[in-house]
Amino acid sequence: MNLENPTQENLKFMLDELAETLSVVNREVMDAEDYDLGKYEDIKFMYNMIKQKGQLSASETQAFIDELRSVRKA
Repeated sequence: MNLENPTQENLKFMLDELAETLSVVNREVMDAEDYDLGKYEDIKFMYNMIKQKGQLSASETQAFIDELRSVRKA
């Protein structure tokens, strides 16, 4: 999948992957509709970091979830 283009489909794909990797229980917080495409690059950056890092500690996981919260629509 080409994630270079900021589309709703790409955003949904990345958020689904992040939810899986971060073991997010409440998947509603990862609904692509709740995120602004204007923040696409921020989310893509986090996605790439997590994919590159692989295994995360509990504190790293919490930090990424907190960061995702900060880019959600108000």
